[in-house]
Order: sequence, then structure tokens, then C-alpha cells
Amino acid sequence: MSRDLGLRRLNRLRRWNRSVLVAVSATAVSLTASGCVVVHGEREVLPAATRAEAAKALEEFTAAYNAADKAYDSSLDAEHTTGALADIDGARLKAGRANSPEGNPRHAPLELTDAKFTIVEKAGWPRWFVADAAGNKGGAARWLLVFTRDGLDEPWEVAYLTLVAPDDVPEFKTDENGWAEAVPANSTDVAVPPAELSKGYASFLKDGGKTFADGPHTSAWRALRAKRAERPGLVTQYIDEPMTNGDYAPLALRTEDGGALVFFTTRHFEKQTAAAGASVPTPNKDVLALTDGEITQSLTMEFVSNEVALDPADGPVQVLGRIQGLTSAKGE
Repeated sequence: MSRDLGLRRLNRLRRWNRSVLVAVSATAVSLTASGCVVVHGEREVLPAATRAEAAKALEEFTAAYNAADKAYDSSLDAEHTTGALADIDGARLKAGRANSPEGNPRHAPLELTDAKFTIVEKAGWPRWFVADAAGNKGGAARWLLVFTRDGLDEPWEVAYLTLVAPDDVPEFKTDENGWAEAVPANSTDVAVPPAELSKGYASFLKDGGKTFADGPHTSAWRALRAKRAERPGLVTQYIDEPMTNGDYAPLALRTEDGGALVFFTTRHFEKQTAAAGASVPTPNKDVLALTDGEITQSLTMEFVSNEVALDPADGPVQVLGRIQGLTSAKGE
């Protein structure tokens, strides 16, 4: 190639690059002027959603949840649940369909009203926010739902759903625009780093300790387990495991007092073994629908549980709410 020909091609390439740059710049200006700005979600600190988008996500979840519950069909809300809630809800619907293939004869639509949205401003994925609503089920408890998504093209999914007494819902720290602050999983300015709460809770259920405050989901649950283990002719064993990866990762909001409200997940196994000549108590039809194998001498049940806890700057962690569901069982 001659030197002149090479220079001409180089000049054409430079002119083409300038044209592309101008076109891209013009597009960016146009998008900015129209209020639509494309940003890199993995780098920009942004609110997870607008309040209107959060309200729409709650509306769509409720509609899908009701449709799935009415038909006992997990495919109807599969795109709106993930993590612990997907495990719990999916197993519940599977058992319901096995026992009532025509649908749920006791279906009553869930209604969520008086919704308040705490929307996190952060960089990176997942983006997430918390909906706090009154429900027509669960008495006076507030329904706390954590919505997450992993990209702009992904749907909003509920990873955590817990019920909490109204007075237990804390005040959250927000900026001048009302956006909330996420607490990093490895944060050391709270009593227990959020990433360690699941493991800590599993250890507490086994061995006790002072990490968690007394309450129905801590000391009272341990006492109930101990009582069940003492039944004559039946040995009951418990194994508790943390769940911390992927859609089961803990999510934490900064509270106004400097602590955090943390949502986290655990897995629990309960094995009942009958003594010689005795039998395991017959489980209900929903348990049987999720049981593989024949129950002769033992029954092992697997549960997934999602918890919400107040993790203070100092002092014991208080578990405010817990929803647990059977996900599978095995008879032997």
C-alpha cells in the first residue's frame, strides 16, 4: 500500500469516528432533554425505582400472587418471586395443587393497602426497595416485602416477605430526597455484619448464646424444640444451615438510630425417628404431598425460613418476624 493511499484511508477513518462521536453526543443531548438518560447501573449511585414504579411493582406482585393462589399454579407468579419467598410459595402451591387440582377452594384475595415505600439509593446490582403495607390477612401486622431486580430489563421480584407488628417497624435513615441507605453486607458498624446474621442465627438455634435477644423467634423457639425432642417414643433432631448466596443474600437498610434492619434466609431440617415398635405421627396432607419415599421409621422435613431483624449499633439482635415454609420431605 502506498503512503498516500494509507494516509487517505486514515483520514477517512478519522472523519468517520468524528461523525459517530457527534451522532452519539447528539443522541445523549436529546435523551437528556427528554428526561431519559442512559446510565451504567453498575457504577451510578441511583434510586432503585421511582415511587410510582414501586407502587406498580407491588400491584403486579399482588395480582400474580392472587392468581397463583386461586389456581394453585406456581407458574402464575414465578416471574414475581425469587429467593426464600419463591421456595416457600412454590412448595405451598405444589402441595395445594396435589391435594386440590381444581384450584384453591378457600381462596380469598390478598389486599395490600396503605403502602409505604423505602427505596434504596446505591450503585450496582441488585437494585431493591421495601414495601410496607397493611394486609387483609395476618391481623394488624404490617407486611414487609423486599423487591429486587438484577437489571433494567428484569422484572421486579419479591425475595423476602415477613409480617411485623406495626410498632416494630423502625424509622429509616433517608437523605434530603427521601432515598434510603443500604448497609453493606460486611459492615462492621452494627452488632453483627449482615453477611454473618444467617450463620449466627443457625448457630444460636443450636447452641444458644447472647447474640440474639429473647423473643418468639429465638429463645421461645429453642424452648419449643427442646420440648418436642422430649416426647417418649420419638426422637426429633434439628439441623440449621445458613443461606447467603445469590437470591438468598441478606439485604440491610440503615435505620435512623445508626443500626440496620436486615432481611436474611436460613434452612432448617427436622428429622423425626420413631422408637422400635412405634411409628412417626402421621403428617397432614400438605406434608404428604411434598414427601418422597414411604414413611416407616422416620420423616425428615426441610424448611426454608426468611427473617427480618433489627441489628443495632451495639447490643443483641432482635428478630422481629419470620415466615417459614416446608419445601420438601423424605420418608424412610
